[in-house]
Amino acid sequence: MAAPTVSSEPDAPLDPPAGDARPRRAVPVLLRCLLACAAGALLYLAIPPRPTWWLAPLGFAVLGLVLRSTTRARAGFGYGLLAGMAYFTPLLAWTGEFVGPVAWLPLSAAESVFVGLACAAIVLVSALPGAPLWAALIWVCGEALRSVVPFGGFPWGKIAFGQPDGLYLPLAAVGGAPLIGFAVALTGFGAAELVHRLRAGQRSGRRLAGPAVALVLPLLAGLAAIPLVSTAPDAGEVTVAAIQGNVPRAGLDFNAQRRAVLDNHARRTEQLADDVRAGRAAQPDLVIWPENSSDIDPLRNADARAVIDRAARAIGVPIVVGGVMQGADRLPRNTMILWDPQRGPVDYYTKRQLQPFGETMPYRSFFRLFTKEVDRAGRFVPGDTPTVFNAGGARLAMATCYEVAFDGLVRENVENGSNLLAVPTNNATFGYTEMTYQQLAMDRVRAVEHGRAVVVAATSGVSAIVRPDGSVSQRTGMFTPGALVERVPLKATTTLSDRLGALPEWVMVVAGLAALAVALVVRRRHPRSSRPRSSRNETTVGDRRAGADKEEHE
Repeated sequence: MAAPTVSSEPDAPLDPPAGDARPRRAVPVLLRCLLACAAGALLYLAIPPRPTWWLAPLGFAVLGLVLRSTTRARAGFGYGLLAGMAYFTPLLAWTGEFVGPVAWLPLSAAESVFVGLACAAIVLVSALPGAPLWAALIWVCGEALRSVVPFGGFPWGKIAFGQPDGLYLPLAAVGGAPLIGFAVALTGFGAAELVHRLRAGQRSGRRLAGPAVALVLPLLAGLAAIPLVSTAPDAGEVTVAAIQGNVPRAGLDFNAQRRAVLDNHARRTEQLADDVRAGRAAQPDLVIWPENSSDIDPLRNADARAVIDRAARAIGVPIVVGGVMQGADRLPRNTMILWDPQRGPVDYYTKRQLQPFGETMPYRSFFRLFTKEVDRAGRFVPGDTPTVFNAGGARLAMATCYEVAFDGLVRENVENGSNLLAVPTNNATFGYTEMTYQQLAMDRVRAVEHGRAVVVAATSGVSAIVRPDGSVSQRTGMFTPGALVERVPLKATTTLSDRLGALPEWVMVVAGLAALAVALVVRRRHPRSSRPRSSRNETTVGDRRAGADKEEHE
């Protein structure tokens, strides 16, 4: 009796038993859909505040197995879209706190489209030798694309930002966030290819060596990069204080709340000054207030100016104040102000990358058709200068809140002669969501990437002091006043990542696109070669067995 041949189409249904008319194709497709969603969920569960960083490569492994089961780019797009929705929908739930689901769900869907496009391309390059490598490079391409479009880019949720506790973190000092994302994806796709080949009966060392290397090499590279990460100062030390004044929870109108926030930060600074005089706290060289700690323009409002002056004189050192300043066009600017205790405001840094659906509202008139809540979003004007503050013996670069997600912007600010990085932020609008923890994870990656201590000052939490190795030495809770005082290292040397700049990402993007181009040419010229190699091998083996059985029967 002839043995049944293996179908040359991976998506083909199994032959139903005699008398069974039930369709069988929907079952594997449904299973793949569920696995794609599971892959996205694993990627989400790897993101802080959970320390389960190892779920990210596992998520890529599951996604890789799903994509390896099809040769159709359209199917890959669909599976990728499902994985993206399972990832971004819970990850970006905080965006709906301000303007509702009209921002949250469309934004999640838009970001998921980029995952779908990347997965469609991954299906195509899977026909090439070394598939895990090309798949990981394509993933980097997808993240690079969504970092620039739409709305000026939205890199929130890059895979690297879920790895502050992982073995891959030291790679940030080599190639920044893109290299971490590549390494995590390569581990996962390598594991998927290894499982795929084992299931196909390819158990020779030669066939398993490539996927095994893809699985292990990124982890070994992370360990090898550890000596590049150091906390030792090379430009001295300073004592910094991060002030978290907290915000009123309810019961105040908007104008009163703005004044209450300012008063809270001034009061907590004056309390710190009392603690310094009593010997309960070290005298800081520099104090950092959060973004929006003075939403009342202190250059136009004499009362607000007097409050800040009093706090600066009490502590006796410069304060970096987060203010909302009005320009000549009467539109607001999100500006950090260096406030000297004797001279008042002496320098300014205006936030350059504004948050869509918060500080700005893309397509405001269109979204207004669905909800008037869009008019709660601001009309802020971005800055254009990467100012570094000379304050308290430090050269302080800033990445204000949302800006910390953008590789190039943070790099440009840090490389402008800084030796310390501050991330003043206002997360009060987003309540008790995971947004503040996601942002702190980015701060920790940036610390390693640029070899700088990072001072995070938040209006309502979480404020933190991050060492240059990405570890957190102090942190506050949420919605509670506090002051973090610590002596931190100043580091003027640049990391390899700083010196290489965007080059590693560009190399990976070009390599990924080149692989995609080759895969498209091969697919067009040799349609059979576009099938996964193991499927072709299985088909050939099945055909040979069928032929042998036929000859024996004859």
